[in-house]
Amino acid sequence: MNPNHEHACGCEHTHEEESQYNKYEDALSKYQTNLKDDEIAEKTARLIEKHLEENNTKEVKKFLFNCIDLTTLKCTDSDTSVMKFTEKVNEFVDRYPDLKNVAAICVYPNMAEIVNDTLEADDVKIACVSGGFPSSQTFIEVKVAETAMAIHSGADEIDIVISVGKFLSGDYEGMCDEIEELKEVCGDKHLKVILETGALGSASNIKKASILSMYSGADFIKTSTGKESPAATPEAAYVMCQAIKEYFLETGRKVGFKPAGGINSVHDALVYYTIVKELLGEEWLTNELFRLGTSRSIDTHTDVITGSITRRTAFSQIRGANYLFVFFRIFLYQHRFRF
Repeated sequence: MNPNHEHACGCEHTHEEESQYNKYEDALSKYQTNLKDDEIAEKTARLIEKHLEENNTKEVKKFLFNCIDLTTLKCTDSDTSVMKFTEKVNEFVDRYPDLKNVAAICVYPNMAEIVNDTLEADDVKIACVSGGFPSSQTFIEVKVAETAMAIHSGADEIDIVISVGKFLSGDYEGMCDEIEELKEVCGDKHLKVILETGALGSASNIKKASILSMYSGADFIKTSTGKESPAATPEAAYVMCQAIKEYFLETGRKVGFKPAGGINSVHDALVYYTIVKELLGEEWLTNELFRLGTSRSIDTHTDVITGSITRRTAFSQIRGANYLFVFFRIFLYQHRFRF
């Protein structure tokens, strides 16, 4: 019997290829993936308008600070700059002993050892981008080696990017096999899978990529690298959180959510908090299941950590700075005597 046969499309497929195709199509068939972009935009806007203001509280903002993956992914990063970056996080503990620190420091894999040797703050994870970040365009052998070396150097968490080209061309097997292989390397370390939602083109594709990533072992799904535009959007977050909830109801496994790229203001952070809270519920309001990725204006964050902050200097640096950190500088100054 010929193991190959022709379909109506005129293409010849092996039974093995058809089986793999059906495997991923069967997984997707359990979920509603035929989404309309305009409807998602409308639902997202309605949710934010209805619930955002109720979350604009001091306690929520303190919680959001503890969800930050504080990131430096610059071509100018060096051993010295990353060491100083980490030392500032250490100093935060003494300055604000009653305020929880950031969730993680995120760096390139070759900097993991520097962070590991320098970090003294408790409950701050070491996260590394890996797998040919940010394009994911390299050999799987390189991705595996890079991930293994990052973990060996001290990484607690790994952030990878899906093979967007494979996904868009319908090669779900190729995309998912890579995620599965890298998750196997990670073992019990968290694997965050970046969808690069701005490149996916539609809400339907974001939903499919979310499901396939979770199906392949992702512990978190993340919007963006921050290197492409658009980066994180509320609409993408809405679709991804919907997918996480549906996946949980189908499998019983909780997967985390991380928006990243373009989160520059307190308002932005509150928007994503609101989406998570309304779609996923209170269970997801922990930094084990919710993170915020931001990497801009570490100088502003330095002032928070060292305590050299006044209301006047905070406002003087708003132009060109990361508004999220500017807010936290003001917030910490205003409430420093209450902690």
